[in-house]
Amino acid sequence: MKKYDNKNSDSKREGGQKGSKNPKREGQKGDFDPKRKKEGDSRFSKAGNRPQDDFKKKSSWKENSSLKDQNKNNKDISSDDADYKNVYKGRGKNQKPIFEKVHKSELDKDNRPKRRFKNPFGNEEVGEKPKYNFEKIEKERSKGNSDETRLNKYIANSGVCSRREADTLIGKGLVTVNGEIVTELGFKVQRGDKVTYKGKLLNPEKPVYILLNKPKDFITTTDDPMERKTVMNLIEKACDERVFPVGRLDRNTTGLLLFTNDGELAAKLSHPSNQIKKIYQVTLDKPLTQNDEKSILEGLTLEDGAVQVDDMQVLSKDRTILGLEIHVGRNRIVRRIFAHLGYDVIALDRVLYAGLDKKDLPRGRYRFLAEKEVVRLKFFT
Repeated sequence: MKKYDNKNSDSKREGGQKGSKNPKREGQKGDFDPKRKKEGDSRFSKAGNRPQDDFKKKSSWKENSSLKDQNKNNKDISSDDADYKNVYKGRGKNQKPIFEKVHKSELDKDNRPKRRFKNPFGNEEVGEKPKYNFEKIEKERSKGNSDETRLNKYIANSGVCSRREADTLIGKGLVTVNGEIVTELGFKVQRGDKVTYKGKLLNPEKPVYILLNKPKDFITTTDDPMERKTVMNLIEKACDERVFPVGRLDRNTTGLLLFTNDGELAAKLSHPSNQIKKIYQVTLDKPLTQNDEKSILEGLTLEDGAVQVDDMQVLSKDRTILGLEIHVGRNRIVRRIFAHLGYDVIALDRVLYAGLDKKDLPRGRYRFLAEKEVVRLKFFT
């Protein structure tokens, strides 16, 4: 039996096996020798033995060059040009303020850069705007000469206002037909007549009907003096015609919202006597009790009068998510119903409006109504 030689085994481990192809040699290129480290050597960091990177020096050099380029571009614009104004952009190196010359057309009334809305949703696959043909149905439903059109309807179809508002304009003598002022509310125009409002010739626009799945944080208005995000920002690329929302949804309410330039249809859908059905999905801050559910179904009396819902169903096991069907169109009516009973509405989503639903319509997207949908809204709702 051979005795184990501890001394020889240690020497083999230190020198490597005999005849190995890559024996470890002292002083091999690339090896780090701590003896070569000198005190105060700038190539070594205080934390370890690795050389310090000089990327900070390079990045600072790039920053300086970019600032020089920016100043050079600013000098290209004449400081004497009255159409430009220096606008504060922030602070740069050593807390030095940075200014940029901006054209006055890009500034608001407070001389601040205009806020440009970026649509995070997009609508690339909306398809082409359809062409609607309602002549056959209108001829069957019309009485007398089909070439005649009531003046208020003609104005509404031109995208100026609704038919009711058009009656007000006619009564004030602001509308002329063939150069003569008309104040008769039932006046009918013939094909080829020239109708003007405030000196502007009116031409009936082609009807447009757009359905939007409204997201949160957008207010329902055509123009906001505070320059907040509006629903018009979401459909601004949909068509060239002037459209307006039918009804409204609160800023924090989501769901279906209809846009059109058809003043007659807008007035029909907005009038309380037509009882247009709307269904909401309501999320509450706490479970709805059975007594409160019974009270809502039987009817409540709010500060502005009695309110009656058409139907309500509990959708979740914890009784916090509900489905509510209602035709009343008063301001914030759904939220006020539950606030009257001590509940806070966390989320409110309109999932059905006048028979239109959200199928295949993601949040923030819109689509054009099909002709059969418009026919049902105009003539059978």
